Amino acid sequence: MPLDQRKKQILQAIVDDYVSTAEPVASNALIQRHDFRVSSATVRNEMSDLEQMGYLEQPHTSSGRVPSDKGYREYVDSLMKVDTLTDAEGEEIRRRLSESFDELAGLLKKASSTLSEQTGYVSLAITPRLRKSYLKQLKMMMIEPGKVLVVVVLSAGIVKDRLVRIPDYLTPEQLSRISSAIEVGLYGKPLEEISLVTVASAAKDSQLPDSLLNQVLYEAYTAIKQADNLEVYMDGTNRMLSLPEFSNVSKARTLFDALAMDGIVSGYVNELSMENEKASYMIRIGQEISIGGLSDCSFITTTYNVGDKIAGNIGVIGPKRMEYSKVISQISFIRQVINHQLEEIKALNGG
Repeated sequence: MPLDQRKKQILQAIVDDYVSTAEPVASNALIQRHDFRVSSATVRNEMSDLEQMGYLEQPHTSSGRVPSDKGYREYVDSLMKVDTLTDAEGEEIRRRLSESFDELAGLLKKASSTLSEQTGYVSLAITPRLRKSYLKQLKMMMIEPGKVLVVVVLSAGIVKDRLVRIPDYLTPEQLSRISSAIEVGLYGKPLEEISLVTVASAAKDSQLPDSLLNQVLYEAYTAIKQADNLEVYMDGTNRMLSLPEFSNVSKARTLFDALAMDGIVSGYVNELSMENEKASYMIRIGQEISIGGLSDCSFITTTYNVGDKIAGNIGVIGPKRMEYSKVISQISFIRQVINHQLEEIKALNGG
């Protein structure tokens, strides 16, 4: 049954008050803070109806109510008005995200820390899936005998590097011949089509014996394939300890254990974005989150673009009693800035 206008107003007021106070909202307090122009008895009856309909809950024996997962969902879908950042807030975010970053990892780390500071919650930034991207450059630079830095540059302008060990009798000249042969042989090939066989085939043009090639080929192949691994940059986990929802040691430990599984969290967020490709942002509340230990939380996530179709994710994890409007405005603006910065990074790396 749809909510009438009065019930919507009361539900919106209860969510707003509970978000700001973290205390169950009683009818008397509601009337004092909001101009409903109806009697306290009417407000109590409406609150009782909202509870029976599943939009409110009454914790313990308190006379006040708190929003349920269903109540929060109604709020974010139908009642919430998204804030607009001030010019000063927007300029500060732009300044922080333009501090001389010319590669993806640095930008995402800064975006994550900025998002956490702006919202007061846990933030995460996840690298995109890149298997459709193709190889542009492969450089293998000898740091010292037996230790090599492998640098992979992809078509999206993304640079990944990996420190590896190789036989210490290879010379820098031999290493350069191997990496040049692989780069020439695999240029323009999508990551998903690159195998150890294709790497080995490309390296044949280096005209070096197999005894020198084998381990180097494996490390080059591993570096190329690991460029597609999801990486997650998470910030602000400690901020959750200051929230009343997690003052209980057991609840805090459950939350921290869940957030420590960042691979599971990043995989879940990536799946959400693939299911909702056209959504400007996605919200999951409480029991909607299919990760154990996060039932007292809400997720807000959005995607950023690298090139035309390659997307990564940024998001915020906070209590169900989070400032949804503020978080959405912050995350949406940071998404715009990231997209702009990544276009510049792509241009710097040869488009």
